[in-house]
Amino acid sequence: MRKNLIVLYLTSFFLLISSTLRVNMVYAQKKQITLEDIWLDGTFRAASVPGFRVMNDGKRYVQLEPNGAINAYDLKTGVLKTSILNPELLALPDGDTIRISDIAFSADEQKLLLFTKPESIYRRSTLYLVYVYDSKTKSINILDDEKVLHADFAPDASKVAFVKGNNLYYKDLSSGSLVQVTKDGEKNKIIYGNCDWVYEEEFSFTKAYQWSPKGNYIAFYRFDESRVKEYTMMMDRGKNYPEPYTFKYPKAGEDNSIVSIHILDVRQNKVMPADIGAETDQYIPRIKWSNNDDRLCITRLNRKQNHLELLLVDAQSGKSELIYEEQNKYYIDITDDLTFLPDNQSLMISSERDGYNHLYKWNWKTKSLTQLTKGTNEIKEVLGADLAQNKVYYVGIEDVVNTGFYVLDLKTLRIQRLSHRVGTHHITAFTGYKYFLENYSSLNQVPQLRIIDNKGKQVRLLADNKALEQKMSEYNFVMPQFFTVANSEGINLNAYMIKPYDFDSTKRYPVLMYQYSGPGSQQVLNRFNLDNYWWHQYMAQLGYIIVVADGTGTGGRGEEFKKKTYLQLGNLESRDQITVAQFLRRQPYVDSNRVGIWGWSYGGFMSTTCILKAPDVFKAAIAVAPVTSWRFYDNIYTERFMRTPQENPSGYDANAPLKMAKNLKGKYLLVHGTADDNVHLHNATEMSKALVDANKEFDAFYYTNKNHGISGGYTRYHLYKKMTKFILDNL
Repeated sequence: MRKNLIVLYLTSFFLLISSTLRVNMVYAQKKQITLEDIWLDGTFRAASVPGFRVMNDGKRYVQLEPNGAINAYDLKTGVLKTSILNPELLALPDGDTIRISDIAFSADEQKLLLFTKPESIYRRSTLYLVYVYDSKTKSINILDDEKVLHADFAPDASKVAFVKGNNLYYKDLSSGSLVQVTKDGEKNKIIYGNCDWVYEEEFSFTKAYQWSPKGNYIAFYRFDESRVKEYTMMMDRGKNYPEPYTFKYPKAGEDNSIVSIHILDVRQNKVMPADIGAETDQYIPRIKWSNNDDRLCITRLNRKQNHLELLLVDAQSGKSELIYEEQNKYYIDITDDLTFLPDNQSLMISSERDGYNHLYKWNWKTKSLTQLTKGTNEIKEVLGADLAQNKVYYVGIEDVVNTGFYVLDLKTLRIQRLSHRVGTHHITAFTGYKYFLENYSSLNQVPQLRIIDNKGKQVRLLADNKALEQKMSEYNFVMPQFFTVANSEGINLNAYMIKPYDFDSTKRYPVLMYQYSGPGSQQVLNRFNLDNYWWHQYMAQLGYIIVVADGTGTGGRGEEFKKKTYLQLGNLESRDQITVAQFLRRQPYVDSNRVGIWGWSYGGFMSTTCILKAPDVFKAAIAVAPVTSWRFYDNIYTERFMRTPQENPSGYDANAPLKMAKNLKGKYLLVHGTADDNVHLHNATEMSKALVDANKEFDAFYYTNKNHGISGGYTRYHLYKKMTKFILDNL
């Protein structure tokens, strides 16, 4: 009997060894991922459909061709239907050629704006040299001899408005006459029709004017930056002296621009100021014309960002009426979910009133509020409303890590799910809401892009990324696996893990954690995550276990979970990342002495905080472009979550990396771009000083003239080589 057991044991052992050898041989036959694959050769580049536009007829889409031609194709078949612009028309008299970067149609699709020679300013603002193309006359005329911002057709395509030199203009296309609406615009002082830096970054828009529905009025912002303090970045241009670049940047607790709204009556060439109240220390995060041409809705938000009001302004008199009001004990997120309904006395808006983000109907005449959607699966994004059909289309969150595409019937309040697969759905609505662009993926499914109709039925597959799947099959990729970790409150945190391709549970592996952790953000989703995914696979190939976890303060789980970090950024988020690290250290396949963490921006703030708060847990950390004290960051973002430093000094200092430099025990790499207009280099230099003052050894690297994204040319390749070497040497 014992002999038989020995034989059975030996047989099982050799079968296991044989199986392991076969698996390892399969992996050995595959290619090894390289940094060159990721950052130089584009080996794993996913297919996309940039600039996909469906025309008004719902039957054709427009494509800007590499040779400059603009063509219309059949939506269902992809067959060429119409040539809108012939590339021969792009030849200039001086022998040069117009090279189009982007286009914009007039409402009737008879004219186009041709955007050329882009010059990026900040995240969302770009200067262009703009041409106007008339498809009827086949003529191309330059809009202005200089580069301009935010060129936009009037609704009837008779005029084009734009911003130049901080002033608002419009051009009459029939006469060619140019009207300068404002005159006192001045750099770093007065801005018309364009946002100041902090509005652009934190309220996510930059074009600060709007034509009225019939084109009789233009509503526009005026920013008076006079009292806003300046920040200067030194730009190295290869000369004997670097050149200073100075711009207005209001940090936490500091003065903002004074913002006012004005309305131009185009017919009378008369400007009327809108009544937004006497308070100037406030925000105007949105303006939107109602269904009527002469009524403008202005969103007013107090500085603490917990009291939102909608004002309805008469365009002729400038007088305003309060039509909606909401308060929150934490803060209110600004969205574009406002829709005016056809009865001209009610609106639809999203709100977290019941603890989850949902849609509500509000009638300001009868003062009645109706909740349109309910439940823990909150609304992530409202795509738009087809009011003729009483339909609202939106993306909803499902079980925290998934999203779905939905339609709400405004009459019956019946909700129908239009997406049919579990995963993440990014949806773009086309004019008329007959068709949508769906970008679908899951943790183990590469992105698939297709056109679907308003029933959720596929019209045409645009890109399935089969080539990417095939390319990945040639390499040692390991699909991520979901898991959860309970934090100190017993709440299960969502996470995923990428193991080495030759993972052996009897061995111990180092762990590299990655996170972002900012309020409302999510890194752990059932999607094919292209963000750092390839480098994480590369590091797993080198023998590291990669772990990504979403802690307290992240999105998809309702208001209370998201807003727990209020007044104490960095506290609960770092606690949860440390808890995840401690959980991993207890696993038999983890080398408990080799756990590291890294992140970018807010994630860099967190990785720094973690290694300083738990020096015996984390052996190494990388921080790219980190905030090192919230006192250094802009006021709209920071005060939304922290209030001002004057109101909440302990909240600012208790979790500031600058205040904990003396705790550094492990290895630390600090990286920053010298031209980062968002998270200033000041954060890194102050952190460096604090570490030196505490007599701590660390590594630092600075990228000349690079902004918050630290990219361009060989920059990303250089950065990830540096991070790889740091991890290999220190973890």
